[in-house]
Amino acid sequence: MWPFRKKKSDQELQSNPFYREGNLLVVYLKCDKCGEYFRSHLRIGYDFINDYDNAAAPYKIDKIYVGSKCPNKIHLLASFGASYKVRTVSLEGGKFITKEEYEQMVQEKKEAEK
Repeated sequence: MWPFRKKKSDQELQSNPFYREGNLLVVYLKCDKCGEYFRSHLRIGYDFINDYDNAAAPYKIDKIYVGSKCPNKIHLLASFGASYKVRTVSLEGGKFITKEEYEQMVQEKKEAEK
């Protein structure tokens, strides 16, 4: 939507890998084992878990992703403040990628199918 928006650096991806799109937070992942790409839409107010024990980070995400190419599990764990600002984030079994990298992969896949 914003053609001149700056691409996230690797350091920014490690601290905040989420892209806000309306009422969604979108995260892009890549499997360490097979290289499969993932895009996950997390709906605010629905996919988040309330953490009543932690007033500083009242919301959290605890998701496991399994792809179609291998049985490797990718575990995403993140905590958020009251305005859904990222406090902590960790990923096991995969790595965060940028939106641009994911879109480039999708474009290359479409061209290969032609």
